[in-house]
Amino acid sequence: MELLSAMHQADLRLFNRVFRHSRAPGFISLARAVSRSGDGFLHVLTPALLWLLDVPAIGDFCAVLASALLVERCIYWGLKNSLRRRRPQEYMPGFKSLIVASDRFSFPSGHSSAAFLLATAACAVYGPPVAPMFLWAGSVAASRVVLGVHYPGDTLAGALMGSGIAYSAAAWLGLAG
Repeated sequence: MELLSAMHQADLRLFNRVFRHSRAPGFISLARAVSRSGDGFLHVLTPALLWLLDVPAIGDFCAVLASALLVERCIYWGLKNSLRRRRPQEYMPGFKSLIVASDRFSFPSGHSSAAFLLATAACAVYGPPVAPMFLWAGSVAASRVVLGVHYPGDTLAGALMGSGIAYSAAAWLGLAG
């Protein structure tokens, strides 16, 4: 328990540092937009766009994405509802996040997990040309901290979980090198 307490305190200190130093109005608007881009609609739009553009290996991409999302959403929901880590707004007296979270608990970050899952699935099928998607996924994760709905550790755990599950799905389907 002492280790978990120390990790929470470090996470809290980092959260406070990030939240305090990211108050520029334009930056907050950008963080809101980036956060919204991680709401899940890109998991439908991306394969649809690739299909419309007749991009090769769309079937492989859809298979990795669908299987990974099925596993990830089950694990995410199970972890979030069993660990029940309180969000910063609920934990810190007087603190108010800049957006309302879509669910009650904080760990792991579902936005981060889903964003990194999408980026990893794309890289597993299409390789280095789509690696910049990780910049987007990292921005989604950072936006959740900037907006005050997640601790940095929540987003790190989500990123690792989403990437790991997508890579595992690609390997299971024989598509990861």
